[in-house]
Amino acid sequence: MTNQRKYCASIFRNSRRQTNFELMLLCALTIVALPTAQAQTFSVIHNFSGGQDGATPYAGLTMDKAGNFYGTTFSGGKGLGTVYRLKRSGSSWVADGLYSFRGGANDAAQPLGRVSFGPDGSLYGTASVGGPGQFCGVGCGGIFKLQPPATFCRSISCPWIENVYLFGAISEGEFPSGDLAFDEAGNLYGTTYLGGRDGGNIYELIPSGGGWTESVVHGFSGSDGLLPYGGVIFDSAGNLYGTTQEGGYDYRGTVFQFRRSGTGWTGTILFEFQFAGDEGIYPSAGLILDQAGNLYGASTAGGAGGGGAIFELSPAGGGWTVTLLYSFTGSKGANCPNPGNQYGGAGPWASLAMDGGGSLYGTTLCDGANHVGNVFKLSPSGAGWTYTSLHDFTGDDDGEYPISSVIVDANGNLYGTASGGGSQGHGVVWEITP
Repeated sequence: MTNQRKYCASIFRNSRRQTNFELMLLCALTIVALPTAQAQTFSVIHNFSGGQDGATPYAGLTMDKAGNFYGTTFSGGKGLGTVYRLKRSGSSWVADGLYSFRGGANDAAQPLGRVSFGPDGSLYGTASVGGPGQFCGVGCGGIFKLQPPATFCRSISCPWIENVYLFGAISEGEFPSGDLAFDEAGNLYGTTYLGGRDGGNIYELIPSGGGWTESVVHGFSGSDGLLPYGGVIFDSAGNLYGTTQEGGYDYRGTVFQFRRSGTGWTGTILFEFQFAGDEGIYPSAGLILDQAGNLYGASTAGGAGGGGAIFELSPAGGGWTVTLLYSFTGSKGANCPNPGNQYGGAGPWASLAMDGGGSLYGTTLCDGANHVGNVFKLSPSGAGWTYTSLHDFTGDDDGEYPISSVIVDANGNLYGTASGGGSQGHGVVWEITP
């Protein structure tokens, strides 16, 4: 309402032809007619220090049943990234560094993706480098599992116990990133951005004798897609879905599906992004599914507005229909970061989130009013969608350059990270309350 009153005040100041009565009537009608924006409160609930809690949080958060948050940082800790936990303490939050990656031949390092809870209650995630360096230069990366210490720890912060699977050769995959998925048998699935047949892999890790045995579901090579960054998801029938940043008809990215076929998998390209298409190019984000089986995703660049787009894929008549939901207008400036030197633009890099009313939430890397990213909401509205920017980052204490997915809790509060900025310059965890 404050902005509407300012609008009315400007009418009084600038008009010389209308009577006071006419002006009062005009403003009253304006206040009634203009939609009232829902008040949102943005706050930083943690500033990363670059020490034990880490620095540069590229990934979003995961919440446990008690309302604690877990996440990863790309750097900080011992220098190669961390896994951290945020626990509520009264009206504030306390950060614990659960694990600090060492890299080298025996550990992974520099996680880009968020962590998730596996069927056994452990935390799982991907780390982009580390492991036997002779195969991939700085190591091919790995999948880590973290569990609390088995015995009581007397120190203030007790590191969790890591069990890591390291990719040992380029053929197995290189540079794992994105979200992980588990099937009903407890097998783990994900993507590597590189390796395999030069375009990245979809892999399966099967528990075996206290460790893991890898099976390659598919190796991308070009026309079928290249560079899968966002991980994979399952539908209720056990089919896998994901995106590739490149490849396809115009080499601007794809949306894919893999179905089980005997002892193997059969892949299908559901959609191919094109340079001239309104749906954008270079989809870095993974996908989400609604209860009707529709897929939602995002592209980081291109599209009608030049800054990427939000799209929906719906099953129809044995195929899929793509619908453009929103186009971003941002362009990638010289200071806009590029996580891990991937392809991509200023738009959304992380998977979307959906609330119970069907609204979509996400972040952009370098869009928004100040070109350092924002948090947005897309709400179903009649036959279309209504876009709202919930917070435009300034690059100051509130943070900058969010690559984070968004969590929506049961009360409608939103949570995520920004990879830079904050009071200490190492990124923040933020909250938006309705």
